[in-house]
Amino acid sequence: MKEYGLYLNGQWVPSSSGRSFQTINPATGEILASFAEGNEKDVEKAAEAAFDAFNVWRQFPAPKRGEILLKAAMIMRKRKDELGMLVTHEMGKVIAEGKGDVQEAIDFLEYIAGEGRRMFGETTPSELPSKFCLTFRQPIGIVGIITPWNFPFAVPCWKLGAALVAGNTVVFKPATLTPLCAATLVEILEEAGLPPGVLNMVPGPADQVGKAVVEHPAIKAISFTGSVSSGRDVYSRASAHLKRVGLEMGGKNPLIVMDDADLALAIEGALFGSFGTAGQRCTATSRLIVHEKVYDEVLQMLVSRTEKLKMGNPEDPLTDMGPVCGRDQEKKILSYIEIGKMDGAKLVIGGGKLNHPPFDKGFFIEPTIFEAEHGMRITKEEIFGPVLSVMKVHGFEEAVRVANDVEYGLSSSIYTRNLNLAYRAMNELEAGITYINAPTIGAEVHLPFGGVKNTGNGAREAGSTAIDEFTEIKTVFIDYSGKLQKAQIQE
Repeated sequence: MKEYGLYLNGQWVPSSSGRSFQTINPATGEILASFAEGNEKDVEKAAEAAFDAFNVWRQFPAPKRGEILLKAAMIMRKRKDELGMLVTHEMGKVIAEGKGDVQEAIDFLEYIAGEGRRMFGETTPSELPSKFCLTFRQPIGIVGIITPWNFPFAVPCWKLGAALVAGNTVVFKPATLTPLCAATLVEILEEAGLPPGVLNMVPGPADQVGKAVVEHPAIKAISFTGSVSSGRDVYSRASAHLKRVGLEMGGKNPLIVMDDADLALAIEGALFGSFGTAGQRCTATSRLIVHEKVYDEVLQMLVSRTEKLKMGNPEDPLTDMGPVCGRDQEKKILSYIEIGKMDGAKLVIGGGKLNHPPFDKGFFIEPTIFEAEHGMRITKEEIFGPVLSVMKVHGFEEAVRVANDVEYGLSSSIYTRNLNLAYRAMNELEAGITYINAPTIGAEVHLPFGGVKNTGNGAREAGSTAIDEFTEIKTVFIDYSGKLQKAQIQE
């Protein structure tokens, strides 16, 4: 079993705590690696290393910074199969999705590398003669990046790629469930030529490492992906220090099926959206809102297809759904299934943990479908697992009302052949992302990603907006008139 320290100033070093923790395969219980458990003192060391490296890194020409990220993407592309298997081993998603996680990381690094040659500012005329006005982007400084376990390559690359190409240095706290993927990513960036101190990784518990990252005075910005409760805590702690904070949090994403929809296509989308990654995506389809005219047919088709899903070893290309990521995750999902039953939702299929071999050593929960009434807890609260609530509505207006009546607003979907309804849905669904005749999952890296309401605080990752989170705008006025000119003052 390989043992990892903390990654500080280009070296793997022991933690100040002297403690360690292990990462395991959620399908088998196998121990994969051991990691030093960081604490507040280690965050201090990481911040010192990032501070020392900042003035050198910010002077790197931005295109050269982009070249390092592009080289990292090339390394990942060569190792895609191996890295995809690592995702499957440590996080539990099926191998096709493990490789997809890696491919998304590659795609974004290739995309954001080009930002090193863009990073556009603006030029504009002055209101005064012989005067020139422009803006350009500058790095913020040291950035704290806190990432989740469900996309252990893609999400860190979204954040790290944008922060690094913009010239920031980083203190990186990965999820404790998937530190091996994070450490491997760090090694790849080091191999690609990232200088020591530019990226520093401190794994460890949120109440020590995460809190210290958020509150450290030298860390000027925080980028966080995780739960709403954790995001609120991050936001309140960081705002006390007037830090810039980007939050990407939960979702309770609706997929609407209208009576004119291609039902076979809608069922395929609902299955992939609900049970892909065992429902452990912030964009997962957790609510299926169906027009009453096709409700019975949709439910029958959905159950029939769900019964055919194959659960098992996520390394097997024929497996449709693997385990959930860990014991705490399993416990939370099972508790919500019980809540659904107690609230009167009708359990249609699934609802249990698989305890018999070969599932008994892992965290396997059956794909679960409820017939539910809007307002039940399972229709309002994020479960983050393979649990789908199916609800009947009378028409488009009710479907949109139900879809919007949650605290989240990340992703949304509608299946319809009616162009008018499709365009109305684009405008009326309260979400940062809307899909037409496609499931709620499937974001592409060259488009902004993020949500409204309690899903986030306005930040957008990926796409042309990716570097906004990690740059300051500098405005410059150049007066070559040779005399004092007074803007807005008439003489």
